[in-house]
Amino acid sequence: MNFSFKKIRLEQIYPLRISRGLKEDCDNLFVFVEKNGLTGVGEMVPGSLTGCESADEGEKILAEFTPTIRQGASVHEIYHQARTEGIPPCVLAALDMALWDLLAKESRQPLYKLLGLAKPSAPTSVTIGVNPPEVIREQVPEMLSRTGCLNLKVKLGSPQGIDADKESYLAVLKAAEKFHVGIRIDANGGWSLEDAKQMMKWLQTRKTEYVEQPLHHDCDDQLPELFKNRALPIFVDESCRFSSDIPKWADSVDGINLKLMKCGGITEALRIVATARAFGLQTMIGCMGESLIAISAGAALGHLFDFIDLDSHLNFRNDPAEGAVLTQGIVTPPGRPGHGGRLLNDE
Repeated sequence: MNFSFKKIRLEQIYPLRISRGLKEDCDNLFVFVEKNGLTGVGEMVPGSLTGCESADEGEKILAEFTPTIRQGASVHEIYHQARTEGIPPCVLAALDMALWDLLAKESRQPLYKLLGLAKPSAPTSVTIGVNPPEVIREQVPEMLSRTGCLNLKVKLGSPQGIDADKESYLAVLKAAEKFHVGIRIDANGGWSLEDAKQMMKWLQTRKTEYVEQPLHHDCDDQLPELFKNRALPIFVDESCRFSSDIPKWADSVDGINLKLMKCGGITEALRIVATARAFGLQTMIGCMGESLIAISAGAALGHLFDFIDLDSHLNFRNDPAEGAVLTQGIVTPPGRPGHGGRLLNDE
């Protein structure tokens, strides 16, 4: 196998503010694995939570790691080697999805069929960041009109406190009223235990389906208390990175949100879903600033999830790729071999 890399700067339509700060334009790393005339492609989004803060660093790590891969090693063997050697999850995710893309192309099948899956049926949400009401009143109608999405994910956990969260959420309800969309909340760990209890009760009567990551992941020991009398279903995100994390909190949450950048790619994503199901938990797949390359890889797994949040490509001015398409609000993988994503200038 031959490996190559490419960095592309992705420009956002709306900078995404969450409880931890502002996510703006970013250089993503694209990884290519070539064998016998076929090429698999993967994508890395840098991030402090996923272990690698720049595309340059990710390229350096992979340039040193890939020559050590044993000839003929399986995707699972390569994933295990990379995890054992401490390759950061977002870096590994790019390599892993490229390998799965190549394997599906070698099999002449779409990745979802290679995995024995149907196409996804759950519609995605589109995300509005932590914003003041005047910004929300402009962004929400534009986003929902432009994308046609059937669900809205609202970021809360404002540094200004839960009164600001309530004001923003009421603005969301008003701005989205005519679109009749489902509404989900992601606090990104921005609430204290008491604030989470109060907000979940308040949101329960205001069209909210569930709350994602209400508490900071450093406060996971408080999840059992919050779960005991919860007013809404609780999903965890930052608190669950790998399948081995699930047993610790299985009795304290309703579901888990996996992200390819967070878990290291498709190989571990399949394990996370299997483990979550074994514990009777619901499942969600999210994203972290990916183009249609990684979004297509996520969409190939979409049939496995109760909830889908694959929308980051909808917030780019210059997505360099094509792949999964929105069909009646569902991020749907194309029928060609591989995960379906490809860079426009490379094929």
